[in-house]
Amino acid sequence: MPILMLCATINGYDGSLLNGLQTIENWRAYFNHPSGSTLGLFTAIVNIGGFSALFFSPYIADFYGRRIATAIGIIILVVGVIIQSVPSVNEGMFIGGRFLVGFGSNISIGAGPLLIMELAYPQHRGRLTVMYNSLWYVGSIVAAWTVYGTIKYTGQVSWRVPVALQCLMPVLQLIGIFTLPESPRWLCSKDRSNEAFEILVKYHASGNRDDPFVRAEFAEIQETIKLEKLAAETGWMVFFQTPGNRKRLLLIVLTSFFSQCSGNGLVSYYLHDILSSVGIDEPNSQSLFNGGLQIWSFLVAICFSVYFIEKLGRRILFLIAAVGMLVVFSVWTGCSAVYAQTGNKDAGSAVLAMIFLFYGVAGFAWPGLTVAYCSEILPFSIRAKGLAICLGVTALSGVLNQYVNPIGLSSLAWKFYFVYIVILVIEVVCIWFLFVETKGPTLEEIAVLFDGKDAKVSKEAGMDGDATFEQVEVRKAAEKV
Repeated sequence: MPILMLCATINGYDGSLLNGLQTIENWRAYFNHPSGSTLGLFTAIVNIGGFSALFFSPYIADFYGRRIATAIGIIILVVGVIIQSVPSVNEGMFIGGRFLVGFGSNISIGAGPLLIMELAYPQHRGRLTVMYNSLWYVGSIVAAWTVYGTIKYTGQVSWRVPVALQCLMPVLQLIGIFTLPESPRWLCSKDRSNEAFEILVKYHASGNRDDPFVRAEFAEIQETIKLEKLAAETGWMVFFQTPGNRKRLLLIVLTSFFSQCSGNGLVSYYLHDILSSVGIDEPNSQSLFNGGLQIWSFLVAICFSVYFIEKLGRRILFLIAAVGMLVVFSVWTGCSAVYAQTGNKDAGSAVLAMIFLFYGVAGFAWPGLTVAYCSEILPFSIRAKGLAICLGVTALSGVLNQYVNPIGLSSLAWKFYFVYIVILVIEVVCIWFLFVETKGPTLEEIAVLFDGKDAKVSKEAGMDGDATFEQVEVRKAAEKV
């Protein structure tokens, strides 16, 4: 499992890397001090590449399996990093390399979390999948502190080393990926049930082939996948064919959009501009602040979202994050306005405190629940495609952020923050009225929460189509933690 967790570090490294590169004079000079739309393209091209992967990642994951799909994505990503790092790199090569990084990372991320979720013991699924995306911050921490360590150098090594190190964790993952088992659910879908059963016995029953839970779990997986195959097509239009799938699609789009457009995109890629707006211009100070912020964000995400995911549930964590971000971002906006109009240093210091507090409350849900929630609300037959939609909408939202934010900040300064206050209000309303709680059921049983009597769920689940959330709970697994 730890090897698969490294998937999440890829985008975290990139987000923090671009923040760091903007503080390095040698990088800015090498690329003719990019700003405005040029800087927007430098940052957005990764997400454009990520969106392009949407049309390939589900087919690769479903045809070749979760492990091979993860490996293919990593190889593409490493090629992209090499292109960015060669001594003769120019602006076009740098942009092209970043496109491949985004494309490869979403091929990998489109399969890695599926393997985690489909291998996980039911009672551990929530914690493992939330922990997975929370490790986004491990990548951002490594990037931030690498930049802090190289910023003192005067040559091009100051930015080439951080760029090249982007492939470190993916290479480690590539080395270890084939030591892991394949998804039992994918194996069952390919009529390799004996292999699937052996994996479940080994990892869910410590080798006990007669374990009643594993036998029930295996039967449920087999029967549910069989019913899904008989029920309908698994093309893209299936997301529009039933009320349950339309609800799933809506939740995926909302979750993916909010994960990028709740104000966090300002800090993820344009912290340099935000810190400069409150009087912190010195590159060393900006890098130090960025490094500290990433460590804080990681600790909050791990300590709160991972701990509370099975205690409070997904919906409550989403609400805590959304309401908290709305309150903090409103105060942040007010302090920025005071500093811009009066130059009050206390107001500038308050902005720094609000940035830390903002990430503190955001960590209850973001980024941990983004992939976890979108993946677990989907039945196996469309899970890879649904995750691809999640990653695609996330990428498009990132592109929107990366093009609009620099223009908005340069034109409106602190007044631009009101856009995100409006988005956060909408986010709170959507979570309250639309989001479905998924704490408790197995992956197969969650279908009842969306499809009711039409759910294609094995009768091994021991429930009918009228089951409520409280009735749809893990049978014997609830007592095995």
